Amino acid sequence: MRINDRVFGLLMLILAVAYGWGAMQFPIPFGGQESVGPETFPIILSVVMSISAIYMMVKPDPDEKWSPVPMLIELIVVALSILLFAWAIEPIGFIPAATFVVCFLSWRMGANFVKSLITGVVSSVIIFFLFNNVLELALPLGLLEL
Repeated sequence: MRINDRVFGLLMLILAVAYGWGAMQFPIPFGGQESVGPETFPIILSVVMSISAIYMMVKPDPDEKWSPVPMLIELIVVALSILLFAWAIEPIGFIPAATFVVCFLSWRMGANFVKSLITGVVSSVIIFFLFNNVLELALPLGLLEL
């Protein structure tokens, strides 16, 4: 997989640079440049993706055999859980939806249920706090709005 990882890393680096360049082309919002604007998160994502791609090219994984069917099933489960999260964030709110998806995915990766639940609750509350209070970007409360 060394060649495959390096080729994939190069493709991801090209995508990250194009994505970051595209984000920098966003028009300046009405009222002037803000510290957190529409381009902030895409630029952060492109930087993280660039670093990951460079790491993948410099230090590829050793050759390993993948079992295609179990891996495909796991990828489908992850994709479906993220789609469920995207659908549930508005009606039930960010904290319950994020708690559920983080708990479920942690459990699928091998953590016991109690640790998965603690991880889900703590991470969703911290992210909610950061977005609402530090970045001043409102996330839906949903069921917690009562």
